[in-house]
Amino acid sequence: MMEYFSEEGNVIPVTILKAGPITVTRVFSKDVDGYDSVQVGYGTDKKSNINKPRAGVLKGATYKTLKEFRLKPTDTNEAKVGDVLDVSTFVPGDKLQVTSISKGKGFQGVVKRHGFAGGPRTHGQKHSEREPGSIGGGLRTHVPKGMRMAGRMGSDRITQKNLKVVFVDTENNLMLVKGAITGRRGSLVEIVSR
Repeated sequence: MMEYFSEEGNVIPVTILKAGPITVTRVFSKDVDGYDSVQVGYGTDKKSNINKPRAGVLKGATYKTLKEFRLKPTDTNEAKVGDVLDVSTFVPGDKLQVTSISKGKGFQGVVKRHGFAGGPRTHGQKHSEREPGSIGGGLRTHVPKGMRMAGRMGSDRITQKNLKVVFVDTENNLMLVKGAITGRRGSLVEIVSR
């Protein structure tokens, strides 16, 4: 993230995204495949890292990532294999939907994962300041469904809507999006124009 100064002199918190270039690698049609979709490839990888089935699908290309986007019945599919999409498809002011994987935090307790307060530090407490407390009790003989407990935190697929494009740099394929975007530095994000 960084600060961006607008022409009016306002400071806007932005996230820098490298958008493309991505190449259309395959077009699925309802007649042949049973549904309408576009497959795109992004990034480059060593030939030695690509196995034979994937190399056959890519026909010798060395894309690091392949992603397929289903098309709605209302969308018109004008894409052709070999078409290149880059950051020039976006203009400042566009609204985006960005999907990415959040930072993984491993196994966490209830205080960090759910914001529990924990127990008091006095009144006979010894080693239970960050414990969850009672999880049942009363007439129940089981733990109720949905009980918030310790467990794996992070590494979830998060979709953020209505993010605004602030600036587009077509020379370097960079764009500045207002606000924070989920994920670590260098993680792959899906950008959909709304």
